[in-house]
Amino acid sequence: MAIDASAVGKELPETTFEYTDRDVMLYALGVGATADELNFVYEKNLQTLPTFGVIPAFPALGGIGKYIKFNPMMLLHGEQSITLNGPIPTSGKLTTGGKITGIYDKGSGALVSISVDTKDESGNVLFTNTSGIFLRGEGGFGGDRGPSASKKNVPPEREPDHTVEYKTSPDQAAIYRLSGDRNPLHIDPEFAKMGGFDKPIIHGLCTFGYVGRAVLHAVCDGDPAKLKAFEVRFSGVAFPGETIVTRIWNESDGKVLVQATTAERGEPVISNASATIG
Repeated sequence: MAIDASAVGKELPETTFEYTDRDVMLYALGVGATADELNFVYEKNLQTLPTFGVIPAFPALGGIGKYIKFNPMMLLHGEQSITLNGPIPTSGKLTTGGKITGIYDKGSGALVSISVDTKDESGNVLFTNTSGIFLRGEGGFGGDRGPSASKKNVPPEREPDHTVEYKTSPDQAAIYRLSGDRNPLHIDPEFAKMGGFDKPIIHGLCTFGYVGRAVLHAVCDGDPAKLKAFEVRFSGVAFPGETIVTRIWNESDGKVLVQATTAERGEPVISNASATIG
């Protein structure tokens, strides 16, 4: 089905998200946090992982269906970034609104970019998410190819300053989906095969959380307030049970470059990534 490039600039339907400390802890477990990280999985002195910010904003992604028709089994998350204006509260009622900012013809598919702000009940912007949604098989409509993500945030040719390995659980996708993304691609073997995979894959935003945790503990002293921004390109998939290896390079004061691969297959999962530390 043809992509309608005139959807650029269209406002996405506003969404609300009400959550409690239980949602914060469930998310932390969904991205691999353990009892060794008590401040993220226990209500006493609870803190919210910075990457939790993708959860209140996630329903906004569904808003692109108002303007663009596509097969949801052919959707992959291509890029994601979050900019935070401070620590995320451990409970609240949030409102998210934004718009489609770009539609690019990548040949094998279409890349749809959106940007959304999430506000608290007083109207303060807590964080901003930008997402690149890759629709496989929807390219070739003659649109602009857009900027090349492969030339951005390229790490130096030297050993990383930090390496963090986190093994995922065979049930990782089953846990993560309880935070809101119930796409059957991540749990139903038949749906995974329809999507072109031998078995269910881990959500891209789950790997985003895993790698975000690695950055948090490696260069932020585990303090969520120090992570100001995090942007990634999803360059491959991980399967439940695999080990995600995150490599981090110190680039300058306040910025690090990041890549992540699977230990078992050596395949890239996240690339062209960076984090801003403050």
